[in-house]
Amino acid sequence: MKMKDRLVINGNKPLNGRVKLSGSKNGALPIIAASLLVKNGKTILRNVPDISDIHTMAEILRRLGSKIEFDTLTHVMTIDAKNLTTDEACRELAPFIRASFYVAGPLLARLNSAKVPLPGGCSIGSRPVGYIVDALKELSVTAVEDIDLVTLTSKDGLTGARIVLDPKYCSPGATFNAVMAATLAKGKTVVENASPDPEVESFCEFLAQCGAKIKGIGTKTLEIDGVDELNGTTYDIISDRIEAGTYLIAGVATKGDVEVYPLAFEHISSLTDIMTEMGVKITLTDNGVRATWVKEIKSSTVYTAPYPGFPTDLQPPLVVLMTLAGGVSKLNEAIYNGRLGYIRDLRRMGARVSINNDNSGVTIEGVHSLAGKLIEGTDMRAGAALAIAALVADGESEVLGMRYIERGYEDIAGKFSSLGGNIELV
Repeated sequence: MKMKDRLVINGNKPLNGRVKLSGSKNGALPIIAASLLVKNGKTILRNVPDISDIHTMAEILRRLGSKIEFDTLTHVMTIDAKNLTTDEACRELAPFIRASFYVAGPLLARLNSAKVPLPGGCSIGSRPVGYIVDALKELSVTAVEDIDLVTLTSKDGLTGARIVLDPKYCSPGATFNAVMAATLAKGKTVVENASPDPEVESFCEFLAQCGAKIKGIGTKTLEIDGVDELNGTTYDIISDRIEAGTYLIAGVATKGDVEVYPLAFEHISSLTDIMTEMGVKITLTDNGVRATWVKEIKSSTVYTAPYPGFPTDLQPPLVVLMTLAGGVSKLNEAIYNGRLGYIRDLRRMGARVSINNDNSGVTIEGVHSLAGKLIEGTDMRAGAALAIAALVADGESEVLGMRYIERGYEDIAGKFSSLGGNIELV
């Protein structure tokens, strides 16, 4: 997939219309990793987003011995992981995406060993893998951590256990890895404080469809009875709720009217509740959600939190909306401590935003308008947020950092253009 250099946007035009959502990035990546558990038959995934993180993950699996075909026109990915040829994830590719560490659990389950480089991705603060390693250790795993490599081994095979995750974070990454390893482990595993995210629920449903025995799907307590093997299946990736929130916020920020579909309303309700409080008209459609600007947006106070709380990935777009609200808004970031780098560029555009002394959040004094500037997103969510700011602003903006944006958003320029935005990739 070829990536362009920057977005050129002429703003101050309302966005109106419908956006068909892509498959969830955060939902697809762990399921692709989980296909490594399937020894009998092929895994066929539908509605897979055509984004760079997906292509990177697919190549990581290929280098482990999997055969993968990805039709980007139909968004169908076919994976054959019958014959794995190595237990070591590619050192060249793993540092590019956080999800590369998802292969640890299935490699342990299949091969009793895994060598996984420390992952990379966007620089949004401390995102250690220690909590994932600690969870896997409970399943009779020994871990040796080098400077940039974690070596995991299970001499006598994985054994079920009680795993208690940190209740403050209910980590999706630790949940994914613990469940994947437990699926083929001996005996029963109980994962407490598991993430109840829609992506985790979908992930568990996929494994169950392959033959895994999992109870408590969709809750914070998962019980997994190990089985000998999993079988191939066909599964649809859920819609991307972060992409949905991004376009809903963009529509309202530009004083427009945008519907996103297909989408389960409960997946986005933490955002729509806040938008309703701010004066936005929210409408449930046949298979989606619609957000309509009615009058001046009111200020709000928001805290990011694990699902069903407000998602940290929608923090940057919501801050852009808050810069246009009447009064003073506050947003407290409780998940990632380095997610505020984009604030500098928002200030250059005329936003009145101050960062808390402990870097835990921001205080925003609303303004009437923003001005077009040369700006740069340093992570995918910040990049999308700055694109929204450029769509709102008077004059022309250039948004750099497409290599980050295209990690998580499929055809963002095309979708904004379909809503009436004056935007192009150059």
